[in-house]
Amino acid sequence: MSALELLIYSAIPFTEQRVTIPLGIILYGYEPLYITLMCFVGALLPAPFILLFFKKAYETAQQFKFLDPLTGFVDKKVRKRSERFELYRELALIAFVGIPLPGTGVWTGSVIAALLGLDFKKSMLCIIIGNLISAVILMLLSVLFPAILGTIKTI
Repeated sequence: MSALELLIYSAIPFTEQRVTIPLGIILYGYEPLYITLMCFVGALLPAPFILLFFKKAYETAQQFKFLDPLTGFVDKKVRKRSERFELYRELALIAFVGIPLPGTGVWTGSVIAALLGLDFKKSMLCIIIGNLISAVILMLLSVLFPAILGTIKTI
């Protein structure tokens, strides 16, 4: 798999760089800083589009009854997570994006920021910082503790 393919796969929700950085370092043997940079950039690609267009698309989807299960699911998830963002919006967004766990990351952080109507520039900066934190954590885990993530090699 090429580094360009890993960059593209980093832009996909659910995998983002949580999967592509360990894959690139452990399975494909790419130089850690290089593949981390590629995956960092790839994960950021959808953020400005989500921040700019998601809220309008979501509001349009809410007008269609057959999409109620989807919009209801998103409402429930955003309300659940929005409490964390009320007091410390920027720090909460950085932490949320920066912790490389399932259900966190650039996509979810961008959706939450868009639906809560947070400032575009501040949100983008927070997402970049959080994504950088996540990338560094994943790179360090992949380099220092490959056995923990080494189950990838058995795939």
